[in-house]
Amino acid sequence: MEALAAVLYQANEPLRLEQVEVLPPGPAEVRVRMQAAGVCHSDLHVMKGDLPMKMPIILGHEGAGIVEEIGRGVTSVKPGDHVIPIWRMSCGQCYYCLGGRPALCDVGTAMRFTGLMPDGQTRFRNAAGESILHYAGVSTFSQLSTMPEGAVVKIPESVSFEHAALIGCGVITGFGAVMNATNVPAGSTVAVVGCGGIGLNIIQSARLAGATKIIAIDRVPSKLDYARTMGATHFINASEHEPVAAVKDLTGGLGVDNAFEAIGLAEAIEQAYDMTRKGGTCVVVGIAGPDVRARINVNQLVYAEKTLRGSIYGSTRPRLDLLRLIELHECGKIDLDSLLTRTYPLSEINEAYAALERGEVARSLVLPQMG
Repeated sequence: MEALAAVLYQANEPLRLEQVEVLPPGPAEVRVRMQAAGVCHSDLHVMKGDLPMKMPIILGHEGAGIVEEIGRGVTSVKPGDHVIPIWRMSCGQCYYCLGGRPALCDVGTAMRFTGLMPDGQTRFRNAAGESILHYAGVSTFSQLSTMPEGAVVKIPESVSFEHAALIGCGVITGFGAVMNATNVPAGSTVAVVGCGGIGLNIIQSARLAGATKIIAIDRVPSKLDYARTMGATHFINASEHEPVAAVKDLTGGLGVDNAFEAIGLAEAIEQAYDMTRKGGTCVVVGIAGPDVRARINVNQLVYAEKTLRGSIYGSTRPRLDLLRLIELHECGKIDLDSLLTRTYPLSEINEAYAALERGEVARSLVLPQMG
């Protein structure tokens, strides 16, 4: 079956819109007709060559769609079910899955780095008959995508595809960083370095947790405006003020209880660590290039008893936490409408990424079925 997809053939070149062949699902696989896909910085890192990947590849890891066909042995979903793809699938059998940390699944990790399905093959072909790789196992920048059963979660049909797509990466990653990767008790102080899609959800999750001082830090004024909407209480334009000193000024010289880095830059990681108070926790959420090294004051790590940790996919259990987030949205605890700035047809995906780079959006979506 053919579908329109955005294919990356070479870093630093535009995504190429073309018809691709999408092979039917094999055993323990499903084919999903994508209805919405998130425009995320993680894909941009691959497009710019910061995260090396073999090519050609169909990017996209955040989305929502409808199951169209299932392979032999699939039991958790059926054709017609609405689903959110999990960009870190869990096999349910490896050391990490059995230990309650499915975001670290060995199978999901291998898919992320190889671009191949668990059987070592791909399910996409271009017009020349060449194999096209999968991104994070789900490749949501295609109208149709074949993926493992372990990479989808069934959701209620009452949830819009646009809301579901937002939850699938940006929301769950930010929410989990606050709720799972560290302890943000009521009355605590929080700083968020980087107010893109992930940072904004860290901010609203810190508000939900009861933090009373939430400091948003970014170089782009419009992103600080979005941060205000999501619940930030204080704002630092990093192009005008040194962030660490500014945070110390706002906290009586102490620093914050919890600092979150949501960019993936060495300088930002160092700043987040330095603005963390004694006994506090710094959580790195941003995706950095494989060779990025941050300079950490080890003396502070010991004498100040700081904690430095990373968090992938919000350190969540997606099969449980995605449904939990849907419930939180339905009862008004999580704001999704303020996150969604623009939607684009798949044919305008390069324009969508240009707007993301310019800092014009909080979060945007491409709608693959839109004409």
